Amino acid sequence: MTEKQHLVWLDVIRTVAMIMVIAVHCIDPFYISPTLGVQPEYRHWAAVYGSLLRPSVPLFVMMTGLLLLPVREPSLGTFYRKRIYRVLFPFLIWSVLYNMFPWFTGILGLPKEIIGDFFCYVQGKESQSLTDALKDVAMIPFNFSFKENHMWYIYLLIGLYLYMPFFSAWIEKASRATKRTYLLIWFVSLFLPYLSAYISHYLYGEATWNQFGLFYYFAGFNGYLLLGHYLKQRNDWSWRKTIILSAILFVLGYAVTYSGFSAAASNPNATEPEMELFFTFCSPNVALMTVAVFLLLQKVNVRSEWLIRRLASVTKYGFGIYIVHYFIVGPIFILIRQFSLPIPLQVPIMAVLIFLISWGFTWTVYKLVGKKAKYIMG
Repeated sequence: MTEKQHLVWLDVIRTVAMIMVIAVHCIDPFYISPTLGVQPEYRHWAAVYGSLLRPSVPLFVMMTGLLLLPVREPSLGTFYRKRIYRVLFPFLIWSVLYNMFPWFTGILGLPKEIIGDFFCYVQGKESQSLTDALKDVAMIPFNFSFKENHMWYIYLLIGLYLYMPFFSAWIEKASRATKRTYLLIWFVSLFLPYLSAYISHYLYGEATWNQFGLFYYFAGFNGYLLLGHYLKQRNDWSWRKTIILSAILFVLGYAVTYSGFSAAASNPNATEPEMELFFTFCSPNVALMTVAVFLLLQKVNVRSEWLIRRLASVTKYGFGIYIVHYFIVGPIFILIRQFSLPIPLQVPIMAVLIFLISWGFTWTVYKLVGKKAKYIMG
């Protein structure tokens, strides 16, 4: 299987994962807002949707492993130029735009509170200072800011690209049994966040002078890369078997994720690490949910030519959709609240609207700029 082969079921997974990522960001105001975050109903639905949508990022990593492992480019330079450059330039351009936005609002004479309306994580800490904006821009080579909160994934993605050619050399030689052993050890490593929280901060040789413990070399998102590669052959189980297994895996993972996050969210003294613990992407509960969604969506068989073209369009413009969508999460949240919709409906409606607007914007840039748009939108 090569990247050039068009896999419609993979386009389905990518579209679902993209909408899930956007929906995850739609719930940020539910528990970050100083007025909404204290309301039990908003906290409840933040837990419901936040838990439901955790497979979003792991699904993208699995697709990366499925498509790119083993690496087929003839040299490291070729692979890096093809992969890293495609995301690096749009990432830098939009990171600067996100971080300069507060200063632009000041130039336009807008109240600084509008920054918090766009980016809920900076509410109460808004600044329209050029100095502050430039400080955030200067930090881009080191980390993201809360005005471009979703950009954390690009650092991860570039790191995976750097790692993949070396991982690929082992994958080409390893048997499926050996790969299963790796995945088993990786799955054990997924329990580390909980062991660290409830048993000991330092585990298996970790100490103040050593952060690389026993499972360090098997831990992390590289397990999702291998999992995507391992499951790259389309699921040939029956629908009945697939639905039963996926339901069991998802319910188990969801129960742990929801109950853990809900308990932390109901505690007014909970710290941010305690709040996010059960949302950790590299955890057994999220991994179970991710595999369930992946196996189920592999069975989807799309026959409509119109829908196949639309799904392929999401693949073409997906990176652009991802990179711009966070700009409009806040405004769409404010807009949706004007209609007094039931809270359970707000998140899916917001997600679809943001997805369509971001898709339309990315499509427009490509129409106006042509092939050079890849340097702006990816």
